This record gives sequence, structure tokens and C-alpha cells, in this order.
Amino acid sequence: MIRNIQRSGILMLIIHSVLLLTASAQHVQNEAISKRSRENFDAGWQFHKGDIAMKRAVKAGKYGGLTDSKVKVITGEDTTIAYSDKNKVAPFKSSDWTMVNLPHDWCVEGAFVHDNTIGSQPAANGYLPVGIGFYRKEFAIPETDKGKKISIEFDGIFRNSTVWLNGHLIGNHQSGYTPSNYDLTDILRYGNEGQNVILVKVDATDYEGWWYEGCGIYRHVWLIKTGKLHVGRFGTYVTTPAVSGSEAVVDIKTTLQNEGKVIKNITLTSKIIDGKGTLLNTQTSTQTITPFNEVEISQKGGIQRPLLWSPESPNLYKILTEVKENGIIIDNYETTFGVRTIEVTNAGVFLNGKLYPIKGTANHQDFAGVGVAVPDKINNYRIKLLKEMGCNGYRSAHNPPTPELLEACDRLGMLVLDENRLLSSTEDGMKDLKALLYRDRNHPSVFMWSLENEEPLQGNITGTRILETMVHITHSIDPTRPVTTAMNHGWNDSGYSDLLDVTGYNYGQRDMQYVKDHEKFPERKMFVTESTSFVSTRGEYEDNREKGYVSNLGNGVGWGMLPGKDWEHIVQYPYLNGMFAWTGFDYRGEPTPYEWPCVTSHFGIMDICGFPKDGYYAYQAAWTNKPVVHVFPHWNWQGKEGQKVKVQGYSNCDEVELFINGRSAGKKQVVPFNRFEWEVEYQPGKLEARGYKAGKAIAKEITETSGAPAQVVLKSDCNVLQADGCDVAIINIAIKDAKGRLVPTANNLVKFTIEGPGRIIGTGNGDPSSHEPDKANQRKAFNGYCQVLVQTDKTAGEIRLKASSEALKSMEAVLITE
Repeated sequence: MIRNIQRSGILMLIIHSVLLLTASAQHVQNEAISKRSRENFDAGWQFHKGDIAMKRAVKAGKYGGLTDSKVKVITGEDTTIAYSDKNKVAPFKSSDWTMVNLPHDWCVEGAFVHDNTIGSQPAANGYLPVGIGFYRKEFAIPETDKGKKISIEFDGIFRNSTVWLNGHLIGNHQSGYTPSNYDLTDILRYGNEGQNVILVKVDATDYEGWWYEGCGIYRHVWLIKTGKLHVGRFGTYVTTPAVSGSEAVVDIKTTLQNEGKVIKNITLTSKIIDGKGTLLNTQTSTQTITPFNEVEISQKGGIQRPLLWSPESPNLYKILTEVKENGIIIDNYETTFGVRTIEVTNAGVFLNGKLYPIKGTANHQDFAGVGVAVPDKINNYRIKLLKEMGCNGYRSAHNPPTPELLEACDRLGMLVLDENRLLSSTEDGMKDLKALLYRDRNHPSVFMWSLENEEPLQGNITGTRILETMVHITHSIDPTRPVTTAMNHGWNDSGYSDLLDVTGYNYGQRDMQYVKDHEKFPERKMFVTESTSFVSTRGEYEDNREKGYVSNLGNGVGWGMLPGKDWEHIVQYPYLNGMFAWTGFDYRGEPTPYEWPCVTSHFGIMDICGFPKDGYYAYQAAWTNKPVVHVFPHWNWQGKEGQKVKVQGYSNCDEVELFINGRSAGKKQVVPFNRFEWEVEYQPGKLEARGYKAGKAIAKEITETSGAPAQVVLKSDCNVLQADGCDVAIINIAIKDAKGRLVPTANNLVKFTIEGPGRIIGTGNGDPSSHEPDKANQRKAFNGYCQVLVQTDKTAGEIRLKASSEALKSMEAVLITE
């Protein structure tokens, strides 16, 4: 009997131990199921340019639809994609598809066509044809992911995208600028169930704007895995309602979703950490969440002696969100934010309590070589170039930007006017607006929302009703930031401006509209949402209609202003708060004042590669404390010896003296924000400009007549890159003479060869009338410069890029990837 009892006890102990081990294993399994992952899904896509006539066969008990013959369904039967080829239907062939990594813009890969019907107006799309394309990707999901919620996030597809997974229609998204998200959980195949195929149709035949918009999946794609209980999409909202030198109050709102079948009792922990990773504050809340429900949990934390965010000191903090059940983390989420105060008044913008006028540029999203599929590194590069000019503000014209652009502005320091695409209160319009607001409202760089740009309905009664709905939605989702619109008419009609926190003026200098309105409405808060529109072609000093070039010595377009003159208005009328010059960079499409052969605009302060034009120095002189003196044109005018030549310039000195071969041509008093000019006799040699402050020379610029092209000189923005398949080196090429002087008229063809773990992803030269392909291993220089973009592979090593040109000395750049 005693032995039986002992045996029974031992048996119970064994059973108990097994149960504990099983529970522990289940606990570990649940923890593995629950943790969030956000996987970059850019690599390994196939692309087909052209439409596909899709043949859908649905049979009882079998999958039907749009997968392909390589994919075995559970029943073992194949399914196919059919495609249209001269009205014949054929099965899927891999040879019809090319391998691509995202982001991808197929439009920039096309050939230019002299067809004014492309786009919303003549030349709008830069004479590059649009169309329809398909993307597909095969991928596996492990058996261990069963029970998770799995979704896919497309940051941006231009445009009208339709998504299928394993033959099942998942959804459609019209906008080319807002993100789209689809739940894949139920349709995925797990483990031995087979491969998955996602298919995306992109129909870019319609347009949303009147500029180059590209074609394709041109922003990042993410595969997101969470447990059934998780932080919602864009599920945190962080504000700092009270800020002082000693403390910042941090309000945290977190939306949690329970997509499971059981009640969840959870603990929400929000940790505030600084830029060094130091834990500053922890807030904990408990909550019961019923099945298929969501809740918003509010918490209040604090930061002692906060480091404030500004463009000069872009200090950042993070909220680390942990959702726990029974002490186990089932979801985690990260939110970057900054501590700052900003107020737009009728007496100026105040950032962190100090007057801070906005020195801004408006910008489209494309770049040389890559179109709208801009690598993250190039977004960083563009922001750095703008900051070097003295810029502190960026307007995302005329659409929501890519998330990585805002992350660069947060990290590098740039205030952003975040712009919605369309004036619309339709269901789709509201979805797009809400996506913009929820996605971007935690960014400290975003200081104001723009709900539309130059819409025909602005200022009439219908537009006013639409705007009222949009303003209400915006204030309800984010009450911390003011709302504006970028208007070019109708400021005082139908109560339109009365709905806005700040009235935006595009080209309000015409008839001095904003000055008249200030006198009539002295309490109105104003902003110059768009100014300047000065047109010029880098390095050109004569108008040339045949080539499509515009002189830097000219006066621009009728509705615009000379570079720097727009800033003079901000100084004269501080109630205007600041401005966004049109534009920081040239962009494809909308060539003005000429159309063909032009394929890009001339509005940029820099060209499409980021090479400065002469007007750049007007803004640098106005916006920085650095002594600036710049005169132009170049000094290579063979055949014009003894003829009169205009020399113009910009400076922030008191006066500038011009010397030709050491002989003074006289001094000019500098009127701030204005261009000065001499007319001199051209003689080859040295052109020197000296800037004086209080009678003392503090700046100079020397331009010399160069010899013939003799060498190719490379300069990379970096020497070390990440071997992640994404990082990019921007390599600028200059054509110089034997003495190392730039040849400002050089147009030599430069050829590139590359060795090592990298590839050329694009080229450019800033020529608005160049019809050369951007995707090539060669490029002509334009007025002395061209550019090549090199992207890394995922292998560490050494990349060698050689640039050579016939009869010139070549040069090699060495890049280390690690």
C-alpha cells in the first residue's frame, strides 16, 4: 500500500513536471507568435511592363485565380496567369518579367516622346510615357507564423493599384501618394501549404498632378507580423502640451486592437528614452480589451530639463511601447518624437519661444537618375544641400511625402509644411487625409498642415463646404498644429480663409495682395506658401529657345520674383511669417517657359542633380551669417574679346569690388536681397570679386578663364557605405583643365565602369533638355558637370568606379562597403 502511494506520488510528480514543461513550451511558443516584426519587403520582385488579360478559373474545391504555374496549391493543381500578347492568351512565362528591387519607377526607364498629350497638360510628365505594369513576388511564410496577424504596408504606389494574394483579390487603392495596408492573414499559405504569390497591378495612365509623377511601386514595402492583440496601425500619438526649461509634459495615447476571440487583460508600459538610449520615464497602465475591439489608453509622462528640437539642434526622444499579458511582452512599438513649441501668429513664427521666420523651399519628390523611386540616402542628401544654403523649411509640394523624407527632416533639422494632395471630402478623400494625419502627426519636423494647393474650387461656396469638413477632421485628429491651404486666388471669397488657422498666399506679391489683406484683416495669420518661380538653366547666360535654355542674367517669368527679392518681403512684412520658394530643385515635367525639347523644369534654385545655380547664392546670402560673394557669368567667352559683358552678383557684404586681371572695375553698394551689376569689357584671365564689411575685405571669389578639357575629376559624398543593398554614393563629376580649373562649357561624354559589390542605378547632368537615358553607364557633362549614383550590394568589400572620357585623364573613386 505504501509502495502504491509512493508510486502514485512519483507518477503525479512526473505528470506535473510534464505539464509545467508543456506550459513553459507553450508560453515560449506564444511569446514567439506574439512579438512584432517589420520586415523590409523590397527585394526580389518581378516586373512586367504592359497590361495583362487575366483569366480567372474557379472550380469547386480548388483555388482559382491569378497565381502562376510555378505555384502548387493544396490540391496539387496548377493555376496560371494569362497575359495579353497581340490579342493572344498564353500562360505565364518568366521571360516576360524582369527582376527588380523596390523602390522602382519604370517611367524614368522609358524613352522621351514628343507628345503633348502625356499628362494633365502639355509636357506635364516630362514627355515620358506612362502606362500599366504588374509586380509579383513569391515568398514563404513559416509554419510558426500561424496564429499571427500578418499585413503588408505599401508606402506609395503610383497609382491606382490592385493587389491579389494567391489568386484572391485583396483590395484597391487609388491614391499615388498615401500608404495602403492589407491584412493577408487568412489568405497566406503557411509552411508545407506552399509558396505565396502576391501580384500588384499598377495603372498609372491617369494623373493626380501636373508634374512628373512616375509609375510603379516607388516607395518601400513592409511585411508586418504581430499577435492578435497589438498596437494599431499608426497607433500612438505623442504630444508635449506643456514645455519649460525644467520639464516637458509628455502625453501619450496608444490605440490597442484585439483581433482575437478571447478577452485580454494586458499591461501597457510606455518608456521614454533620450537620443543616447537612457531611460527617462516609465508609465504603466492596465486594461481589459474585449474580443474584436479596440481601446485608446492615455498616459502622462515627463522629461526633466528637456533638450528642445529645432533645425539647429534636432534633439529626438523615443517612446518604447510594450504590451504585456501575464508578464510576457506580446507586442512592442517604437515612436520617435521631439520636444518643441511652435506658434504661427500675425506677428511672426515663434519656435521654442523665439521669433523664427521660415526660410523654406517647396519641392517635388524626383531626382536625377532614379525618378520618384528615391533611395533614403538621396532624401538625406537633398535635405543637407538645402541646409547648406541656409534653408530651414521644406514644403512637400503638392502631396504627402515619403516617410523617410520626414525622418530625415526630424534627424537633420528641417521644418515641414506637410501637404495633402486634393481638396476632397469624398470617402476616398477623407481616407487619404486621415492616412496623412495619423502617419505624420508624431514628427517634430511637421509644423503645419496644408490641405490643398491652388484648387479651382478655392474661394467658392462648394470649396468652402469641402474645406470645412477637412478642417474639422484635421483638428479632431491633430489639434496641436495649424491648418493652411496654398491659395493663388479667392483669399477673401465665400468665407474660405475664415476656416483656416493660417491663410496661405501663393504669389501674393502680385498687386501686393497680402499687404492689402493685412490692412483689411489685421488679425489674419498669413504665410507665403509659394514665392519666386524664377526660371534659369544652370551655367547658361543667353536665352535659347531652340535648346530650351533660360539665361541666369534674365528677369524670369512675369508672375515671379528675382532670387532673394521674395525674402525682402518677409523682412519688410514680418506678419507674413516666412516663405517657400518655388523650388529648391529642378524636377521632371512642367518645363517653363519652354516645352519640347525641355523635359524638366527650370524653377530650381539647384538643378535636378543638386548642382547650385547662380540664384542659390542669393538665398545663401540672405539666409546665413556666412560672408557670401558670388558673381556670374563664367569667364570663358572666346570670340568676345573686347565686347561688353554683363557681370551680376549676390552678396551679404556692404559692398563688392570687381577686378579683371587685377584691375578694379569699381565697387557696388549692396542693397540687401537685391542683385547688383557691372557692364565690363571681356578680357580672358581672372575675374575676382571682393566683399567688404565696414571697409574690411571679408570674402572673395575668383573665376578664371580655363583651358581645354584635360581631366575627369570625381567627388563622392562619402567613402564608406553600408553593405545593405540600399545605401547610395552620390558621385559628382567635374570636367577640368590641366591646371585643375573647371571648364564651365564642357559637354564631354563620360563613361563609367564599376567593379565590386555595387551597381550604377542612375546618371544625370542637370540639362533640362537632355534626352539621354538616366539608366546607363555613361552621361554627357552639362556645363562642366554630371553625376552618377552607385548603390551597394549586400556584400562587404571595395567598389571601384572609374570615370573616363576620350582624350581626357580618367579618375577612379574607391568606396568601402561594410
